Amino acid sequence: MAELADPSAVVDPANWTCPAPLRDQPVVVMGHGGGGALSAELVEQVFTPAYGNATLAALTDSAVLGLGGARLAFSTDSYVVRPLFFPGGSLGDLAVNGTVNDLAMSGARPAYLSAAFVLEEGVELTVVERIARALGKAAEAAGVTVATGDTKVVEAGRGDGVYVTTAGIGLVPDGVDIRPQRARPGDAVLVSGPIGLHGVAVMSVREGLEFGVEIASDTAPLADLVAAMLAVTPDIHVLRDPTRGGLAASLNEIARASGTGVRLRERAIPVPDAVANACGFLGLDPLYVANEGRLVAFVPRQAADEVLAAMRAHPQGADAALVGECVADHPGMVVVATALGGGRVVDMPLGEQLPRIC
Repeated sequence: MAELADPSAVVDPANWTCPAPLRDQPVVVMGHGGGGALSAELVEQVFTPAYGNATLAALTDSAVLGLGGARLAFSTDSYVVRPLFFPGGSLGDLAVNGTVNDLAMSGARPAYLSAAFVLEEGVELTVVERIARALGKAAEAAGVTVATGDTKVVEAGRGDGVYVTTAGIGLVPDGVDIRPQRARPGDAVLVSGPIGLHGVAVMSVREGLEFGVEIASDTAPLADLVAAMLAVTPDIHVLRDPTRGGLAASLNEIARASGTGVRLRERAIPVPDAVANACGFLGLDPLYVANEGRLVAFVPRQAADEVLAAMRAHPQGADAALVGECVADHPGMVVVATALGGGRVVDMPLGEQLPRIC
């Protein structure tokens, strides 16, 4: 039996070590892909200086570009989910909806996608076909055309079955200017529906967990919902789809980009009972769990009630809720008023609670 430590010994915190990845890590760690602080540092310290242009420096979900008199939204994303199929969707669905939604978060109407597949030697062709068909079906549902693509194969053991990268373009309507820097004190913060479903759905299948009820991913295209919101007012200040890092990461990014604060009301945030129970069991916070068919919007308060009504009239926003407001206090920070009357800071996640989910 190991001897007990001497209780009289001096404890020096300087000698403590932490198993979490450090920010000065000399190699890539999983947290760099999690959509949190490590991801932001990787982009800001490695990629942005390497490319060095004002368009990229905006760091929005999709770039808005002027081309031939039109305003185009352009976005690209890679999808590495494990497992490839999960309740409510698959890698193919994510590869469409994730990119389509990034375009929609600039107010764009998505039009065309590219699709590039990286296949690992030995993966069954029936699996590839299922993903390709799911991707095609999702593109049809989203109203976009898969116009071009590419395929590469890597040696067995050098991949993880199938990876997909999609890029998309769409048209941004005149008079629409949606970006995180436009958040203003007084804005209402709206969420389009229950959060946390995608992350918990993927995790439940990956780890073989059962919670008494099947939890399905919320993956869905959001462009039609955004169009309904813009029909109420083109002056929507900010839109984000809270994917990696969940609602917490998106709100922190917006607060920091705009130099404002965000105040949430815990009781108003729609968290399904099944998600709350699963997160409670696993020690997770639903605010940090990924979504694939939800958006958060910052809307001028005078238009918020009408925009919320339009959201609730759309199938993808039927359970939309007003969850908080943008404030001048605590700039760059997100604070939630708890059900017990207290408050807590909702910080930017370091990495990701659940890796490889999108």
